[in-house]
Amino acid sequence: MLSQSKPPDANSHPAQPDGVVQKPAIRWVLLSLSLSMLLSSLGTSITNVALPTLAQVFHVSFQSVQWVVLAYLLAITALIVGVGRLGDILGRRRLLLAGIALFTVASVLCGAAPSLRLLIAARAVQGLGAAIMMALTMALVGEAVPKEKTGSAMGLLGTMSAVGTALGPTLGGVLIARLGWQAIFLVNIPLGMLSLGFAYRFLPIARLEPTSQRAGFDALGTLLLALTLAVYALAMTMGHGRFGAFNAALLVVAVFGMGLFVLVEARAASPLIRLSMFRDPGFSASLTTNAMVSTVMMATLLVGPFYLSRALGLNATQVGIVMSIGPCISALSGVIAGRLVDRWGAPLIVMLGLVEMIVGAIALSVLASWFGLAGYMAAIVVLTPGYQLFQAANNTAVMSDTRPDQRGVTSGLLSLSRNLGLVTGASVMGAVFAFGSAEADVATASPQAVAAGMRFTFAVAAGLMVVALTIAVGSRRAPSAICAHKV
Repeated sequence: MLSQSKPPDANSHPAQPDGVVQKPAIRWVLLSLSLSMLLSSLGTSITNVALPTLAQVFHVSFQSVQWVVLAYLLAITALIVGVGRLGDILGRRRLLLAGIALFTVASVLCGAAPSLRLLIAARAVQGLGAAIMMALTMALVGEAVPKEKTGSAMGLLGTMSAVGTALGPTLGGVLIARLGWQAIFLVNIPLGMLSLGFAYRFLPIARLEPTSQRAGFDALGTLLLALTLAVYALAMTMGHGRFGAFNAALLVVAVFGMGLFVLVEARAASPLIRLSMFRDPGFSASLTTNAMVSTVMMATLLVGPFYLSRALGLNATQVGIVMSIGPCISALSGVIAGRLVDRWGAPLIVMLGLVEMIVGAIALSVLASWFGLAGYMAAIVVLTPGYQLFQAANNTAVMSDTRPDQRGVTSGLLSLSRNLGLVTGASVMGAVFAFGSAEADVATASPQAVAAGMRFTFAVAAGLMVVALTIAVGSRRAPSAICAHKV
């Protein structure tokens, strides 16, 4: 239930009895959430283009400067579930405002960093702010948007995420060329202030339970999960494409940490994650398929540049233009996908999205070899809308069936599964690509070897999507129980 702290014509908005913001205010709420999603997405994509410049400025190796990206990714992966749960306890609007402010201040620190170590530290803080924004934007949709419009809202958030992904490399390149590397971080200041202002002005204020009635925060479980996820992410990303003994040791530690986390949660009075949630086959299937879909999308980002440059002979500018096609299509198809979810229902659109992704992955494996660049672009045009259909429908299905007091942690789990898919995909699909090309170093492989690796990688990706579709179909046979979990 939402409460009003000011008259109707002030900063708050009148609420209906069921706690939903009245229709005239929905567009402003969605704009506020969209800006937060854009900001966190832009923070992810804008930095990669600056790595060569940063390596020169700080006189360090490329391996060292990659921690500017890795620190951000690790912070998001490790903390996103914990901050989602904290939002459930303290209030999502309040914590989202703190996250936007933290992200903005960290952006100032990034731009002013005099050394690489301080820049990496500031990026980790920025990642914490991004984790809060990612975890709570989807959760706040449930508070502010009528259930029959949830699909459209999720589609809009997907569009804004794609806009940030597509805009980042281009905007970053222009800013570095004109104003220097600091500008890619300082540009977040006006965007952050705008996002903070809109969120403060338009997001609904929820009435919190009295302190004595609120669930406690599971500090030990949060710490264990954060450390476990950080170790897993390191296991998947350290070694730069090679999985050695150190990676294996980290993976063993991560498995041990997850087992310990499950034991702690089973005994906790107010657990971070209620393990009973995973007894619902629909919920478990949604997280699993979300990770698998993200793994396939990472393959397009990882393999695409090598194929376009090594096999097709495109220069860097041409590669950048072709690689921007996918995010641009995502931006255009996100809202449409959301409206289809509202009209036809999430379960059907999940299936359609996965089927389209299967077709797209097969097309990448076959058409690119037959028709070169035209075949590659045609396949991306098929694959990317399928991804948006799946994301809008899957997010809607999960968040619509989630109890109000569990929306933050559930949204965090959805974002976590996506991140784990991206992290795992970078390692696993990279290994698949190398195996398919039959070359130790794909960066110097022949065009024929790279093309062979491309065919093999997306044949595997198509198989992975068939498995995801099988899981999704199987989960529909059991009724959803997410909303029925008892405290």
